[in-house]
Amino acid sequence: MALKHKDRRRAYTLVELLVVIAIIALVMGLLLAAVQRIRCTAQRLECANHLRQIGVALHHYHDNQSALPPGCSYQNGTDPCPYMSWLTRLLPYVEQDALWGDAIRAFATNKWFESPPHVPILGRVMPIFACPSDATSQQQWDLGAFQVAFTDYQGNEGTTQVKRDGVLFLDSRIRFADIQDGTSNTLLVGERPPSEDHNLGWWYAGWGQDQDGSAEYVLCVNEMNTSGTRSSTCPLGPYEFAPGNARDPCDAFHFWSLHPGGANFAFADGSVHFMAYSAASIMPALATRAGGEVVSAPD
Repeated sequence: MALKHKDRRRAYTLVELLVVIAIIALVMGLLLAAVQRIRCTAQRLECANHLRQIGVALHHYHDNQSALPPGCSYQNGTDPCPYMSWLTRLLPYVEQDALWGDAIRAFATNKWFESPPHVPILGRVMPIFACPSDATSQQQWDLGAFQVAFTDYQGNEGTTQVKRDGVLFLDSRIRFADIQDGTSNTLLVGERPPSEDHNLGWWYAGWGQDQDGSAEYVLCVNEMNTSGTRSSTCPLGPYEFAPGNARDPCDAFHFWSLHPGGANFAFADGSVHFMAYSAASIMPALATRAGGEVVSAPD
């Protein structure tokens, strides 16, 4: 009598197959979420490192020039580099001497920063001036006649655009000795992505709201919308440190970032802190250089 084959494998039932698929999907979801968290953390740390390098560059500039750079240059039209940003003046201190030379020659040829001598620099993407979480700042934006490149880092103009009680504003020349509130208690630079319409956030040069660089590359912690028809749909303000949305034009008027929960800020002592949005109430005190407030950056 022939022996029956007893090693025949039993097939999976439909229920078992569905359970296996569900388990695989759950594991994949957990892995993707973990990878996303790790990526976000890495980008936030890299962004903080960019701000740390910018802070060091500002200190080197101060050592050489005995003051911090002007947030925006104008001097009633007499400045040789009108509307040049404080970021551009840092080029020699971030290993960009050749680009700095190009900028000086371009302004010597034509003071209007949207003219052909400036165009190659105006559209030059500078990774150190951009947050890795922001895809917009990683590429040029074509405006037709020329391209522009952006920054995610705004100099601290102070509490309001009018008071200019911060450290980087129109024609400023602030010394560390002028920061009477203490360099560890005073904001130097903070995050804010470019505006939704790409008109604010140019790193090289720009008018800002009122031809003073405001909301272009310097920003107040209680910024007002003074740009008229450019942002006529946005409230007048004041705006405060709060979460933002890259598609909302009104979020160009306050500090925020693409990191979950808050934004990175460089302080005048060279330190970098990640500030949660819950710190909005103490931001005005941290923005002044000599306001006499008793407040410090949260750990």
